[in-house]
Parts: sequence; C-alpha cells; structure tokens
Amino acid sequence: MDKHKIRVGISHGDINGVSYEIIIKTLLDNRIFEFCTPIVYGSSKVAAYHRKALNINNFSLNSISKPEDANIKRANIINCIDDDIKVEFGKSTEAAGNSSFVALERATQDLKDKKIDVLITAPINKNNIQSEKFHFPGHTEYLKEKFNADVVLMMMVSDIMRVGVVTGHIPISEVTEHITEENILKNLRLMNKSLIEDFGIRKPKIAVLGLNPHAGDNGVIGNEEKEIIVPSITKARKENILAIGPYPADGFFGSNSFKQFDAILAMYHDQGLAPFKAISFDSGVNYTAGLPIVRTSPAHGTAYEIVGKNIASPNSFRQALYLACDIYKNRKEHNNLIKNSIINNSSEK
Repeated sequence: MDKHKIRVGISHGDINGVSYEIIIKTLLDNRIFEFCTPIVYGSSKVAAYHRKALNINNFSLNSISKPEDANIKRANIINCIDDDIKVEFGKSTEAAGNSSFVALERATQDLKDKKIDVLITAPINKNNIQSEKFHFPGHTEYLKEKFNADVVLMMMVSDIMRVGVVTGHIPISEVTEHITEENILKNLRLMNKSLIEDFGIRKPKIAVLGLNPHAGDNGVIGNEEKEIIVPSITKARKENILAIGPYPADGFFGSNSFKQFDAILAMYHDQGLAPFKAISFDSGVNYTAGLPIVRTSPAHGTAYEIVGKNIASPNSFRQALYLACDIYKNRKEHNNLIKNSIINNSSEK
C-alpha cells in the first residue's frame, strides 16, 4: 500500500439511516483517492442495496479482507457483518444497532493496530446500539474508554467556528454539578493543546461562555460566573492560555463575536451545539480532541425521515473526511517540529 496516502477507516453507522448515501456520494469524487485510501467497514450487499435505491450506477466498492489489501485508487470495503441482514429504511432495529457496533469495533481495533490512520464514524442510533458491549452515550465516550484517554473534548468544527463543551451528553438537570474549576480548566487546557497541535494555530484565542442568562448579570441571575468561571479563566491565563470571558451566549452568537476567536468553550451541550448547527449544519464536523488517534464524524444523525430519497447532503461527511486527513498531517508536522527542536537543542549543548 502507498505509504504516503492516509488510510481512512469509515464505520458504516446505522444501515437504516443515511450513512451509505453520504458515504457513496462522498466517495464518488475520484479526487479523494489522490490523498487518501478510504476503507469502509460494513457490508457490500447493504451498500449495493442503498446504491440501487438511490439509482447510482457509476459506483462500486472494492471488497477486501484486511486494510493491507486496499486498492489505493479505489474505495474499499471490509465485509464485517452478516450478509443476510435486513435493511429497513427509516426504522430503528436491533439488527441495525448490532451491525453498527460490529463495524465500529472492527474499525477501532484496526485503528489501534495502526492498520488504518484515521477513523470517520458514520451516524449511529444511540438507542438501538446499546448492549452489554456498548453502554455509552455515543462514539466519544466509547473511544475514550477504548484508547484509555484521561480527558476528551467533543469539538464541533467548521470553516466558521470551533465549539467545545464542558459537559456533553448528560441530562440538563446535572449540568451545574459538573461546572467546576477543575472541569473548565482541563477542557481549556485540552482545547488549547488541540488548537496548537491539531489545527496548527500558534497562539489560540478562546472565548468562554457563561452558564446563566446574561452571564449571571454580576450575580443577579446566578453566581457560577463569579465563583467558578471567572477564577477558571484567571488560572488558565496564568498558564499562558489566552481564554477570555465569560460571555453571555445569546449576545455572543447574535453579534457575530464568535468570528474573533479560534474556538469557543460552552458550558453545556445545547448552549454550544444549537448555534453551531444553526450556522454550520450542512458543513459541520464532530471531532474528538484528546484521543491519541484522529476521529471525526458528520455533525448530523441518522436522518431516518429522508433515507432512500436521494436528498441527503454528503457535505458534512465529506468535510469530516477532509478534516481527519488535515489533523493527521498537522499532528505529524507538529511532532516533527518538536523532534527537530529537541535535536537542535541537544546539538547546541
């Protein structure tokens, strides 16, 4: 296999959703094979079923048994689920959930074994995938455990903004108990590190949002800003992290202030993701910072309501593929700079 091409693993997600549609539409562009080798983990029969329903005739996947066999000039697929599985457009089924997990597990293992370089996860149904083996709110938590990461940060990324959240997939009733100096600081540190190493930004500028309406109005609507968030920002600044805030979320996004920052740290899921998806839904990417590997995903779900209608946009998935490759290259470049710096410092002594 060509060592200079990034091996992109793609877990097929929910077979009854739009995953195969967005995967096929993305891989129809042959220019992708110039810089990466896509390897889908799923089923060639399921792919053919979707392709036929979408009336796409000029596309096929090269079946292989392992990543080392991939054709660098084509889109490849590793068959890892039962060929007899039933596809039911727009339905949440146990079989679909199980096949989501099996493909994800196989792709993750190959990623751990360095047989692929990056992973793109197509959308899963977070309900039907639940089992004794998968008991996580989503991909982020699953991959955190698989790769023994201490801290991970869900970051939504587009050309317009990057948003991370202190609290992710937890009930809103539990958010305040997780808004602590420790949690805010560890996420600011991780976000700052990711912006430098993964995105190539030398001195990142990070906006921090408040928790309460109007960022607490100096304690009138809550004390979390004064007692927790402001002290966290102060400590981060002492660590050379350029964090600024806390900003009231409504005015911050409404006035386009977000354009002045390299990233935004929101306090909870919908505070950051609702404006992000309102602005960048079609091109947004979900990126998991803090993992030793690179994983991205489109910023949308299974979209059961439009399956098989040939109207699902591949833009978000395509951007997820591009971003995964960019981050992989940025990390290599950063590591080379560090290595060269160490060598130069040693020679000077």
